Amino acid sequence: MKYLLTGSMLIGLVLNLSAQKKAAINDNKKAVIASIESKYDQLTELSDKIWSYEEIAFQETKSAQALADFARAHGFKVETGVAEIPTALVAEYGSGSPVIGILGEFDALPGLSQKTVPTKDPLHEGSPGHGCGHNLFGVASLGAAIAIKELIEEGKLRGTVRFYGTPAEEKFFGKLWMIRAGLFEDVDFMMDWHPGAETKADVQSSLALVDFMVEFYGQAAHASGDPWNGRSASDALELYTTGINFYREHVKPTVRIHYHIQDAGKVVNVVPDYARLWVRVRDTKRKGMEKVWKHVEKMASGAAIMADVEYKVSLISGIHEILVNRAGGERLQKNLEYLGEIEYTDEETTFAKGIQAATGKEQVGMDTKIRALERTLEHPMGGSTDAGDVSFVVPTIRLSATTAPKDTPWHSWAVVACGGMSIGHKGMAYAAKALSMTMVDLFEDENLRNKVKAEYLERKGDYIYKAMIPEGPPPINSGH
Repeated sequence: MKYLLTGSMLIGLVLNLSAQKKAAINDNKKAVIASIESKYDQLTELSDKIWSYEEIAFQETKSAQALADFARAHGFKVETGVAEIPTALVAEYGSGSPVIGILGEFDALPGLSQKTVPTKDPLHEGSPGHGCGHNLFGVASLGAAIAIKELIEEGKLRGTVRFYGTPAEEKFFGKLWMIRAGLFEDVDFMMDWHPGAETKADVQSSLALVDFMVEFYGQAAHASGDPWNGRSASDALELYTTGINFYREHVKPTVRIHYHIQDAGKVVNVVPDYARLWVRVRDTKRKGMEKVWKHVEKMASGAAIMADVEYKVSLISGIHEILVNRAGGERLQKNLEYLGEIEYTDEETTFAKGIQAATGKEQVGMDTKIRALERTLEHPMGGSTDAGDVSFVVPTIRLSATTAPKDTPWHSWAVVACGGMSIGHKGMAYAAKALSMTMVDLFEDENLRNKVKAEYLERKGDYIYKAMIPEGPPPINSGH
């Protein structure tokens, strides 16, 4: 016998399936969602404070204090100044295993201060701004940790939740020193997220990276009266950057080389006796990056010989690519599908289109889709993060959540504008929900824990992690 569905019957079936989908989550997941929603105003206020502080790498004093105070107020045991970093902190609640951590960043970028308007308009001319959305990052992660803490406190989950306040991601990579201090040794699983222009379980890797300083030392002289008595450090710097730029043609397409000239002399009428530049090399794989890095370092010797000056190369820090975990990503994906798309008001859509107009992008507004889980690419392009190093010492599950319009230029004033208003706030709350739901899964599901750990061990293989940082304390007071 054949059955025909009328229009009303079909609508009823769709609604019934939707209701079944919503009913699929358990009480603990409902509880963490409710926890985030009940604290939305508090989390927004905290995020806006950090947004307004505009603090850069290793200088995030007020931001770190605000996060620590919020964690203490919600019952966490908080340790500040960890790993010899005044602005690094760890907040913990519970006991025993599993120990599930969550990363939270909060540093800003220099020169990006911006008002919450969709055209470039600095709030404080020349000051930093949260052009990577880190004011949202740390707060969402702490909100997720608090939601889990409440369930542990009520006896509904067993184990330990730990929030890591990780400074200086944008420059010196503070997580490297936190790893060296042993702060991740007893962690079973780590959650991580990042603000973005789309929402997805992040199952792509990142670029490995190394930073080093090249300094040239010459002999000062009068630039007109007796330039023959001078040996120009600036000449060496120019020869070196010329060599780098010619070398770009002969590296693989996955390689990126950047440099920032920090000192090339002070005045025009003196042959400069000192010059300095910060050099960065990236590739999708650590091994590829290391090969290019060592060659670019050697090129400094040739520049020094040509200019008849001395030179010095100093390692600043380097980071690994992300070790992807698809088993964790698959579970996170299910939680995103349950939460569905972020909804935006007409005013927010207009704001988004204003951002796109001001940055020369197609005015399509927000990207609200929850896409299927992506295929993990062998050589994805994009940015770098010191969360990559964490992923080599702890199985790490990652999320991207929408906090800015589609195609927004990252590390720009446009991200700052969105991060201080409701578009950013909504993405922050969404991230907190998705992260805490997935943490519930990890606490409750031993099979999931085993799958995530097994994939981590398989992908890591026999590689022995070693941080790419120099001996000694973190460069807290570095002038570079």
